[in-house]
Amino acid sequence: MQLSTTPTLEGHPIREYKGIVTGEAILGVNIFKDMFAGIRDIVGGRSAAYERELGQARQIALDEMAQAAAERGASAVVGVDLDYEVIGSNNGMLLVSASGTAVVI
Repeated sequence: MQLSTTPTLEGHPIREYKGIVTGEAILGVNIFKDMFAGIRDIVGGRSAAYERELGQARQIALDEMAQAAAERGASAVVGVDLDYEVIGSNNGMLLVSASGTAVVI
């Protein structure tokens, strides 16, 4: 399954549109990661724990979207958009959503 943020894939004409597909991932961030991230915020630097969580959530959302496209008979998803939100009480959860248009190339 090819995924692209562009509306087309160069050299591959779109033969059929299968509709909009989405994938979402919501991950909770535990208290220990929050504590270490807080320390990083004080002393500076990057928070590896949050970066790993963000990467994992992004991959889950993209995989779900690709699976939804495959179930519709698509061979690619174009116009992929990723959105990130912090949700829940005390902003304790991370939401990553992926959306795009499933197509046959």
